[in-house]
This record gives sequence, structure tokens and C-alpha cells, in this order.
Amino acid sequence: MSTVTQVPEDERWLVALDVDGTLLTHRGDVAPEVVAEVKAIAARGHEVMLATGRSLVETIPVLRQLNIWPEYVVCSNGAMLLKRDPLAGNGYVTHRVETFNPERALRLIKEHLPAGKYAVEDEFGNYYYTEPIPGVDPNLLSHQVKFEDMLSLNATRVVVVSPDHDTEEFLSVVNRIGLQRVTYAIGWAAWLDVAPEGVSKASALEQVREALGFPRARIFAAGDGNNDIQMLTWAGELGRGVAMGNADQDVKDVASEVCGDVANLGLLDALKTLP
Repeated sequence: MSTVTQVPEDERWLVALDVDGTLLTHRGDVAPEVVAEVKAIAARGHEVMLATGRSLVETIPVLRQLNIWPEYVVCSNGAMLLKRDPLAGNGYVTHRVETFNPERALRLIKEHLPAGKYAVEDEFGNYYYTEPIPGVDPNLLSHQVKFEDMLSLNATRVVVVSPDHDTEEFLSVVNRIGLQRVTYAIGWAAWLDVAPEGVSKASALEQVREALGFPRARIFAAGDGNNDIQMLTWAGELGRGVAMGNADQDVKDVASEVCGDVANLGLLDALKTLP
């Protein structure tokens, strides 16, 4: 029986992977070749983890597909940091959570986007939404409520979708709104993610890096969305910030390198360059 050669301690990398558009294709699955490579990298001793805008309940199925169980998982664009705990029902407990009162942001956005669809995610991973949000499974801890019922929640994340705008128009509206004391990112199509001020995938990953003792020069992060910009910038300063080929140009501009797109197994080629 063959054995896996472990990399030396000083050659281990912290590998942070976005989910949608990076690992997952538009079909919602991970290519078998990518699964095999992720598992192989983890088996060699690299710390492979996920850094996603998804909630915990949406992220666990991806970990199962990959069959990896890292020490930490970044969810909700950095507002929720999870730590592995074998005694927990799903294998993870909340290590740190950042929340904010969403009322001011919601009211301000609603003035400019009255026909938008709104959702708030709380610190327990519950979604409260005014209308079904594309890409959010309504069976996963979701509750349809009135807009006013969202205003007093402790939010880790606010999601706004405006089906009446294309991406360029939506970005123009968001810029005019002038959101303050929050962190926000434009997602696919007319999709806005709002997080607590100063919170991002990068801020959560820096905590993971410090906890696990990885030097900045051995950070590998891959992503494709506007919510990955800070992560790729942070990783690429001394390590590797890899933008997917299917990413928008502003995401590619901040990355230290660009791989192929998700449909053509671009992440696989990038991962194969790790020791």
C-alpha cells in the first residue's frame, strides 16, 4: 500500500478556497479532479479550508463533497469563524461571530431600491427574507418575514438582490447610497452583500493564520467574486492571491496571479503547483 509523503513543516501552506464560482461550477458540484487534488493536498499536510459567503449550513455539504475537515472555516464573508469540534452535531462550533444592527443600512438601501429582495442572516445561520433569494435554499433555516421584522435582528450579513437592474446600473445605485459603518461587496448580477464594518474574508483568515502559525508568505487564497477582493489582496501581498479566469476584471486586477476558469478546472492547475 502506497503512503503519502508529508511536506516538511516549513513547506506547509494555508490554502483558503472560495466556494461558488471557484470550487463549485454553475451546476453546484465540484469536479471529481478538483476533489481529488484538494484531498491530496490536505493529505500531504497543507491546511486546506473554505472561505465563503455561505452560512454554516450551506457550507457543510461542500466540506462533505471534498471530504476535508479543516481546523477552521470562514463563513458569511468573514462575519462567522467556525472551529472544528468533534462533539458538535455538524462537527463545528462558532469560534467568533461579528454582528451589527442592520436597520440603518436596510432603510437606506430600501429608499433607493424599493423593489429589491432583502434577506438578513443572523448569528445562528438563520435567513430571514422578504422574497425568495436566488441561490439560497429556502429549506435551510429560512423564514419569510416582513421587511420591518428584519430591522431589529442581530445580523452577520445583509443580502439585497435587485432583479430590475443589470450589474452596472446596480453598482451605480449602490455607490449613490453611500453606505457607511459597514463593509459591502457586489456579487454576481445585481447582488449586494453587507457585513459588519471592517469584517471580510481577509480579516477572518488573518485570525486563522495567527492561530495556526502560518507565515504570510505561505498563504494561498483563490476566489472569483467581488467579496474575494480583500482576501486576494491580503494573500497576494506576500503569498499567492489567485483569481479565477471567470472573475471580473476588478478581481483579477488585485490578484497576484490568474488561473483558468472554473468550468475548465482552472483551480486544479493552480493547486497542482503547491508542493
